[in-house]
Amino acid sequence: MPATKNQREQAPLARYADLKDRRLAITLSREDLEEEKDRDPLDRITCRTHRRWLHQCVSSPLHVIVVTGHRWCRSCSLALSVAVDELAGDVTFSCPGCGRAAPTRATRQLIRACRASLAAAHDDGLAYPGLSTPEQPAVS
Repeated sequence: MPATKNQREQAPLARYADLKDRRLAITLSREDLEEEKDRDPLDRITCRTHRRWLHQCVSSPLHVIVVTGHRWCRSCSLALSVAVDELAGDVTFSCPGCGRAAPTRATRQLIRACRASLAAAHDDGLAYPGLSTPEQPAVS
C-alpha cells in the first residue's frame, strides 16, 4: 500500500525527533522535502549535516564550496571568515588575506540565507510562513 502524503511528510520529521528546538526540526524536515522536489540545497536556512540553523554553522569548513564560490575568495584562494551578529541580525564575510569579500552571487545567496535563518531562529512565536506542526493524535 503506498504511503499517504501525511506519512511521507512525517518521515523526515521523525529524523529530527531528538531535537529540542521544534521549529528547527520542522524547518529541517520541510526543507528536506522541498529539496527532494528540486529545491536548490544552497537556498536552505537550515543545515542537514549539522542539524542546526545555517547561521549557527556556516563558519564550518564544510560550508566552503570552492567551485561555486560559497565562502571562498577566488583572488586569494582562501576560505572567507564569517561574523554573525545575532542581536543586529546581520552576517558578514571577509577574506583573511585581502580583508574583503567579493560581492558575488554566492556570497549574496549565503547572506540572504543566513539572515533568514537568524530571523526564523529568533521568531517570537508568531505565525511563520510555511511552518506548521503535524497534527498530534488525540489522547484519550
